[in-house]
Amino acid sequence: MTLFWFRRDLRLEDNRALYEALAASNAVIPIFIFDPSILNQLDKADARVSFIHDLLTSIQDKLQVVGKSLAVFHGEPITIIEQLIAQHEITAVYANRDYEPNARNRDKAIYEVLSAQNIPFKTYKDQVIFEKNEVVKDDGLPYVVYTPYSNKWKSNFSTVQLQSYASESQLANLAEHAYPFLSLRDIGFQRSHIAITPYDVSAHLIDNYEQTRNFPAVNKTSYLGAYLRFGAVSIREMVQIASHSNNKTFLNELIWREFFMQILWHFPHTTRASFRPKYDAIQWNNNEADFDKWCNGQTGYPFVDAGMRELNATGHMHNRVRMIVASFLCKHLLIDWRWGETYFAQKLLDYEQSSNVGNWQWAAGSGVDAAPYFRIFNPSEQIKKFDKQLEYINKWIPELHELTYPSPMVDHKFARERCLQVYKSAVG
Repeated sequence: MTLFWFRRDLRLEDNRALYEALAASNAVIPIFIFDPSILNQLDKADARVSFIHDLLTSIQDKLQVVGKSLAVFHGEPITIIEQLIAQHEITAVYANRDYEPNARNRDKAIYEVLSAQNIPFKTYKDQVIFEKNEVVKDDGLPYVVYTPYSNKWKSNFSTVQLQSYASESQLANLAEHAYPFLSLRDIGFQRSHIAITPYDVSAHLIDNYEQTRNFPAVNKTSYLGAYLRFGAVSIREMVQIASHSNNKTFLNELIWREFFMQILWHFPHTTRASFRPKYDAIQWNNNEADFDKWCNGQTGYPFVDAGMRELNATGHMHNRVRMIVASFLCKHLLIDWRWGETYFAQKLLDYEQSSNVGNWQWAAGSGVDAAPYFRIFNPSEQIKKFDKQLEYINKWIPELHELTYPSPMVDHKFARERCLQVYKSAVG
């Protein structure tokens, strides 16, 4: 008997570790584990949990067509794995690799439990094209600037033949079992009112991505992030689609995702500490009342407020707007980037730790390939460039021209000068 453990790969198609498990055994139990150490941090109607459960239900529906079933558990992964080992003669456990620090610690502990019983823990690359040390400098050191990383990534990509894995064609090798398929209620959750927008990777969107991606009112984003985050789609398929376009901007965005993933792999401390250590000397204001105004879209800066209201209502925020609201928090309000990163982690449907940490550190000036600290977005000028007709802003701030809309909570010129002084005193 073999276990296949679904994690960030919630699909039957082109699933590397599932393919390997089914190729090696004719008795594979497919499992998913809802981890309370993660769930306990979330709202009981978290849209991401609903989305995960919908993806699991889709898998279950497909399996039942061929007389099979997905085993869904709620508990500490190491405890569930130990119970399954005790109940079955398990010869191997298969999973796709996860690169986040907490996941690496979890997998290390499970590897040790399995090794003590001489059970192989076989893991595979599935959520990226290149992982770990596969794209590094000639001297073996990791890239910390995007452009040379991207160039090496593309050079390496040109020499590989992307393979797809026909995991969905071998489902007959799944074992029958009596384990349940848990409902949302079984794990203490209820369905969220926030729906996940279907993704769009049409040729029209990708070919025009460069021209449309910076204008939130146009709404020409792919919404692919959440699907990649949970492995609902194959990154191999998405990169193939993007690489066939004459416009490479969309492919570059997929490469940015892998750039930040390898940064987190090589520098896991950056989840809580600045990549550039001297930036941890910044004397943040960290005013809780100011932070609440930012969170609730009540800063008096329309582009910032529209973005935060969109996030709170939908779990999504346009990428251009993410930069504007992040810069405003760190540089206008002098609030620690970690506060913003944590808030985004609570709200974003497409939250991915590596990209979120990387982009927040970029906005704060403390990260890899970061904008210099003296680059401070003027939110009003950003409106002129990216929402000149106020279409996006009016959608989220209907009271924009009413007396009820707040005045700017801080003067831009004052905030800019204060930021420059505080940063300069910290980093020189």
